[in-house]
Amino acid sequence: MAAYILRRVMGAVLLLLVVSAVTFAIFFLVPRLGGQTADQLATQYVGKDANPESVAAIKQNLGLDLPVYEQYWNFVKGIVAGADYRFGPDATHCSAPCFGYSFKNHVEVWPQLLERIPVSLSLAVGAAVIWVVFGVMTGVISALRKGKPIDRTAMFIALAGVSLPIFFTGQILLALFVYEIPIWDSVDYVPFTENPAEWAWHLVLPWISLAFLFSALYARLTRAGMLETMSEDYIRTARAKGLKETTVVAKHGLRSALTPIVTIFGMDFGILIGSAVLTETVFSLQGIGAYAIQSIQTNDLPIIMGVTMVAAFFIVFCNLIVDLVYAAIDPRVRYS
Repeated sequence: MAAYILRRVMGAVLLLLVVSAVTFAIFFLVPRLGGQTADQLATQYVGKDANPESVAAIKQNLGLDLPVYEQYWNFVKGIVAGADYRFGPDATHCSAPCFGYSFKNHVEVWPQLLERIPVSLSLAVGAAVIWVVFGVMTGVISALRKGKPIDRTAMFIALAGVSLPIFFTGQILLALFVYEIPIWDSVDYVPFTENPAEWAWHLVLPWISLAFLFSALYARLTRAGMLETMSEDYIRTARAKGLKETTVVAKHGLRSALTPIVTIFGMDFGILIGSAVLTETVFSLQGIGAYAIQSIQTNDLPIIMGVTMVAAFFIVFCNLIVDLVYAAIDPRVRYS
């Protein structure tokens, strides 16, 4: 068990290094291969009011005149140990983890991301609870009542949920419950530490909008898994032993059917933390996804790189957790 965990952690660290190398290459190596010079790259970080002095300072700070491998080493070293940026006689220290410095806004990237991670995390956690509970429950009921009206109705709703985009359902919820029937006066984010009740109340509509799409998908996956699992020989054996139907379904059938659900949940949840762009945009939530869109519009490359690295970390971390809980869910899985 310990050796397995160690191998998986080392693999996760190696994967993050690969992601960082690919991300760095996209922003620094590919433009150079396309013919851009160090001065042209530095101009993108300065903005519209670029002058030769500021361009030269940015080029020196980022080491754009250095070999690419040395630039990448400085980038990784900055994440681990921090980095220093100089502006003439002034100097700024970017504390570790330093994911870069926005020269357009003159702020460190990591503190800005740290302010927005709770928003995206709150959105992802609340929606995940809703879509897992309702999606799995609906899938199990549909599988046990295959061909019955409840099965057809549930799958029709699931098909509608998969087909309707988030920006449509989000706008409908806002129009109904904020403007027409003002149950909610706003959908502003309230920190959990300040008021947990207000935190949950203001996020109900974003949670429902986001969970509607995912719960529909999970219902279909659970139904397919349960239909396959409930026809296995060990299920018939469990019934032949006289076990209760609820025990057969929950302990023997559902546990085996949940393995692919856990796999896709790890991917969905990790991706959602860093890229719930549509939901955050529709409900004006200042999370990581909305921050990335704003940075893309202003061509603020350090922030875009920081968001990419943070999103990659959550995806890798969630998949690591999924690998570790496989055996607890499915007794047929053993660590080796």
